[in-house]
Amino acid sequence: MSSEVQVLGDPVERGDEILTPEALAFLAGLHDAFAGRRDELLQARGKRREEARTTGKLDFLPETQEIREGDWQVAGAPEALRDRRVEITGPTDRKMTINALNSGAKVWLADLEDANTPHWQNVVSGQVNLYDAIRETITLESGGKSYALKDDVEHATIVVRPRGWHLPESHLTFGGREGVGALVDFGLHFFHNAAELLKRGKGPYYYLPKMESHLEARLWNDVFTHAEKTLGIEHGTVRATVLIETIPAAFEMEEILYELRDHASGLNAGRWDYLFSVIKYFRDAGEKFVLPDRNSVTMTAPFMRAYTELLVRTCHKRGAFAIGGMAAFIPSKDPETNKGAFEKVHADKSREAGDGFDGSWVAHPGMVELCKEEFDKVLGDQPNQLGRRRDEDWDLSATADQLLDVASTPGGATAGGLRAAVDVGVRYIASWLGGNGAAAIHNLMEDAATAEISRSQIWQWVKNGTTLDTGDVVTAELVRGVLADVRGELAAELKPELLEPAVELFEQVALADEFPDFLTLPAYERIK
Repeated sequence: MSSEVQVLGDPVERGDEILTPEALAFLAGLHDAFAGRRDELLQARGKRREEARTTGKLDFLPETQEIREGDWQVAGAPEALRDRRVEITGPTDRKMTINALNSGAKVWLADLEDANTPHWQNVVSGQVNLYDAIRETITLESGGKSYALKDDVEHATIVVRPRGWHLPESHLTFGGREGVGALVDFGLHFFHNAAELLKRGKGPYYYLPKMESHLEARLWNDVFTHAEKTLGIEHGTVRATVLIETIPAAFEMEEILYELRDHASGLNAGRWDYLFSVIKYFRDAGEKFVLPDRNSVTMTAPFMRAYTELLVRTCHKRGAFAIGGMAAFIPSKDPETNKGAFEKVHADKSREAGDGFDGSWVAHPGMVELCKEEFDKVLGDQPNQLGRRRDEDWDLSATADQLLDVASTPGGATAGGLRAAVDVGVRYIASWLGGNGAAAIHNLMEDAATAEISRSQIWQWVKNGTTLDTGDVVTAELVRGVLADVRGELAAELKPELLEPAVELFEQVALADEFPDFLTLPAYERIK
């Protein structure tokens, strides 16, 4: 390995078991081989976005038409991933790890990305917790309670979500350059656990976030192949599910699966980040791309229906699993609150199962059975819906116009929606800065996508001079006034050392002249 490795982060308990010389050398090999390509692909994102801004549209790629029309399938699923009807998501803190594995869900999305603040402590301890969980030795004593894996339940299959390509890892340097968060997260997990997982009848499985093109998927595929070869693991052992959570990726679903076909497991409808991406991509392309209040944008909006129907058809045409979106509700002590929320979640999961999805996400163990109930109605004894061959649909696909038909979304921009965006955005950023990337806010489990939607929508409303239901035009001054009010209301709830920087950062990313691509980048500068 040509890259000299330096560990700049402070010592973390049991970190020496993870950051071994051998593991660091493995990471150096990944960075030597792939960090440069990652940089080039990030630059290519900006060029494509600029083209979309000037034309006001995206389209399917003419140069990959043969792939879309070709006869090919992804690799068959390993037994551990054939039934994915309920997947629970959450960060890799020790308590969540145990509760997720005990939850009764088929899969746990072990989140090193949007539900995790990348404090160095979290990055390393998350790997420790995964190491123990895979070996079924994980326990916890906390608050007078003992937590351990149950013997009487089937433990969820672990699928790890590393950070997106855009995020750095500044506590590790390779040849003098800071690390790539995605390569660090994947590399440490794969190095320590791939062989052990295979011994236990499972394997190294991953969720891949934030991709914008099939070329980024090709990079991941090459990373997997390199890692397998380096450690003597059989080619194709890795399985990856890709989150289709950016609008350009929606136009390349088949190409993404094709690039990963030896390692692909499926696609997921990452709907909250997808909304953020639509706003971000067309933030300055005119009023036809201005969305109403976040809570008004449901999965029945025409452009969201086109997105999910295309995803299911694409997956099943290619033998891949289609995984539905998040049910973020957290059960409360108020029966009336629960009743209304449960009805909405039942309807959402029923729609997904009826549309052909093979499974879906929940954010809390208390929602596992509800999701399972709706999918059981459709799946019965079958593990998935891959056999549901809607052959009449295979030659049909959502048109570019349907995917971009934001203007048909019902609802409008309201003063209440503006205030809610500021409130939730500030609350979440404060939580994130404090080290908790999965924040319970107003009975919903929120991750970084929440704050991204909130601040990007406000930026778009200001840019387009959107008029609220009160007749007020959204201006920077109006937003600053709302922000000041929210700051005063939250002063009694949040510590000033978290509230003040959260307010400052929210104003920065919501009202900057130049739109910051990800709020987590300036946020990371504050914690690294």
